[in-house]
Amino acid sequence: MDFTRRDTLGLALGAAALTVLPFRANAAVEDRIAEFTGGADTGEAGLTLTAPEIAENGNTVPIEVSAPGAVSILVLAAGNPTPGVAQFNFGPLAATQSAATRIRLAGTQDVIAVAKMADGSFVKAVSTVKVTIGGCGG
Repeated sequence: MDFTRRDTLGLALGAAALTVLPFRANAAVEDRIAEFTGGADTGEAGLTLTAPEIAENGNTVPIEVSAPGAVSILVLAAGNPTPGVAQFNFGPLAATQSAATRIRLAGTQDVIAVAKMADGSFVKAVSTVKVTIGGCGG
């Protein structure tokens, strides 16, 4: 099989794109967290993220987040093509600062929750979910 210079360049660019894409996905998650927190540091205590360790189907993965005293909670799926999953905002009359939903995961990945507390601080929780059947076209 003979390769032209154009074929070789196309293969090289494709290989380079495949090696860079996973890094860009992680950068997108970090960018979303930085946008949500305004670049502030995040603590570890005060936010509970409940997700299954193993999900048999990535189409419907149940999660629950709880952060007493939170104003807002951002949920991200690091391995999804679009990492932003949900943002829950709590008003002053909210009985609890918790939420439960089902999310779609493309494959095994980290689910990240970041909460903005009433005092302006931020806390973060991470849970790894192993998906046996992908949900985002996988």
